[in-house]
Amino acid sequence: MTSSPAYKKRIVVGITGASGFQYGVQVLRLLQKADIETHLVMSRGAHLTREHETALSADDVSALATHVHPPGALGAPISSGSFRTEGMIVAPCSMHTLGAIASGVTDNLITRAADVVLKERRRLVLMTREAPLHLGHLRNMQMVTEYGGIIFPPVPAIYASPRTSEDIVLHSAARALSLLGIETDDMPRWGETLSAISEEK
Repeated sequence: MTSSPAYKKRIVVGITGASGFQYGVQVLRLLQKADIETHLVMSRGAHLTREHETALSADDVSALATHVHPPGALGAPISSGSFRTEGMIVAPCSMHTLGAIASGVTDNLITRAADVVLKERRRLVLMTREAPLHLGHLRNMQMVTEYGGIIFPPVPAIYASPRTSEDIVLHSAARALSLLGIETDDMPRWGETLSAISEEK
């Protein structure tokens, strides 16, 4: 009788074409540091944003992931619910991808993997990037939330006294990963590593 291979924690990482490519990069770096197996999918739009916002090559980003899947590879392991994962994060998540997930459209591997995570009742975290928001965006966020997903706009945590833009990105990435049960040492916590404000009497 053949024994099953030992299971290692896995996280699916999607990167879309919304502004904020560095969020996805920082998520991958933190997961690599935590020795979590990652399955990366980057949309075509993500590569355009990468070229515009960073000096990273596609190979640089791929080197941060354990496995990389093309967006059209709908037969990849992460397209099946029988493939075990802890969940998925899309960082950043475009309004196009949000709308597709809310509508159940699974015409690429990012939206298919997200749909699998939702149907299997696993955790889905979407780092949505857009402002301002119109009613359609808000309704899509509501729908995904009702399905069990978590909408996490990467809002700067000013209380953590960030000194650089890298500090802001790192904090948001670490905070988002904590929603997937992945804890890192890179996130200041109010009342723990950061002093809370005591109420005056």
